[in-house]
Amino acid sequence: MARVARLARLDLDAGELARFTAQLGGIVEHFRDIDALDLAHVEPMTQAFEMVNVLRDDEVRPCLDRAEVLAVAPATAEGRFAVPPILGEPV
Repeated sequence: MARVARLARLDLDAGELARFTAQLGGIVEHFRDIDALDLAHVEPMTQAFEMVNVLRDDEVRPCLDRAEVLAVAPATAEGRFAVPPILGEPV
């Protein structure tokens, strides 16, 4: 475990190293328990529960007029909203 901690650049004291070593041992033991199970007739899955798409169908609906929206914007450029760059320079 000390080598793993060093590779992960973790600065662990002796108590942490002992605790994490025991925890990692428990995780490995759990995987051994799973490996001992007869899973030959269990189909592989990516989710424990079936996921259902909750999105609605796309449908065209009326929206705001582009010219009206841009008319009240603080700044525009080439028919779009103009916003300051990330670095804070003026538009």
